[in-house]
Amino acid sequence: MDTLERIKQTVTSHPIVLFMKGTPQFPMCGFSSRTVQALKSTGADFASVNVLEDPEVRANLPRYSNWPTFPQLFINGELIGGCDIALELYESGELERMVKETHKA
Repeated sequence: MDTLERIKQTVTSHPIVLFMKGTPQFPMCGFSSRTVQALKSTGADFASVNVLEDPEVRANLPRYSNWPTFPQLFINGELIGGCDIALELYESGELERMVKETHKA
């Protein structure tokens, strides 16, 4: 399976996926850490992919999503954005609403 196909399969097989540097337990950059904290604060159950452990995903995810930086948050197969967007959505209460919607689906 090629890398873009693996990325697509990951994004479509989990309601919430965070492609990040490190893991939720041990984030390896501040942006990933803040995004994880926002997700955890909403009670989100999310999958994560450590792009530092998979150079192919790290190289190809920006092509797949048309988004150049990490982390990248996907909800229901759709790119939500990076850290800044996730934090804006969290602060407005929108991220929590989006997370709750995934539990209903």
